[in-house]
Amino acid sequence: MSNESLGPEELLAGNPLFTGLSKRQVRKLLDISREVEHPPGHVIAAEGSGALALHLIESGEATVSVHGTEVRTIGPRDYFGEISLIDGKPRSATVSARTQLRVLVVPYQAFQRLIDDEPAFARELLVSLCARIRELQSH
Repeated sequence: MSNESLGPEELLAGNPLFTGLSKRQVRKLLDISREVEHPPGHVIAAEGSGALALHLIESGEATVSVHGTEVRTIGPRDYFGEISLIDGKPRSATVSARTQLRVLVVPYQAFQRLIDDEPAFARELLVSLCARIRELQSH
């Protein structure tokens, strides 16, 4: 994990979830996204809370904890909230800013509208998710 700062378009285009998207689709995703800064210690996503957004880390570090136990540290190019973004169910972990954190946020409602309006986007996302599941199962 590096401390490099990434631009929003580079972050989206390079994300494994979105690698199959066209440049036009990445721009549509970028159009519904926004950048947000979080101070150290701020809880961005709380375990058990509702799905509000996908967060892609541009710069800084965050900690991920499950049932109060820290399980890992994430940084630039990492992301969280993808499962809740798609299924709308409560968060499976708590994510807190470890350092000053800048994230690109893809809001839940806007993402759902994009999927409804762009069937090809939804298809590419499903293919990416299947690839991720297969990769996890092979370990």
